[in-house]
Amino acid sequence: MKIASIVEDLVYNADKPAISVLFESAATKEIRIVFKKGQIMKSHKTPFPIVVEIFQGKIDFGVHGELKHLVHGDLITLEGNVLHDLRALEDSIVRLSLSLKDKIERVQEIETGTE
Repeated sequence: MKIASIVEDLVYNADKPAISVLFESAATKEIRIVFKKGQIMKSHKTPFPIVVEIFQGKIDFGVHGELKHLVHGDLITLEGNVLHDLRALEDSIVRLSLSLKDKIERVQEIETGTE
């Protein structure tokens, strides 16, 4: 059994989203991404399916040329190799579930910043 808090020890970086591993389970890596309003993750894709949960805040989630306005409590899933991007409309906490085969370093290397 593993326990993690999505709200403890929050860090809001001034210039880019803060990415941290909450834990690894038998099937996934659970990642927390903390955004300040206006921060972005530029268009990217993952080789494996993902699940994204908006734990707190509001995010514009771009996929297939369409903008999805996601808010607290929303979940979205994507198959692998689907381009997508994120922009925080307000301070936000996002939980990302990655395949165990995926690497946290890949997420940390995605171009991020503020608009």
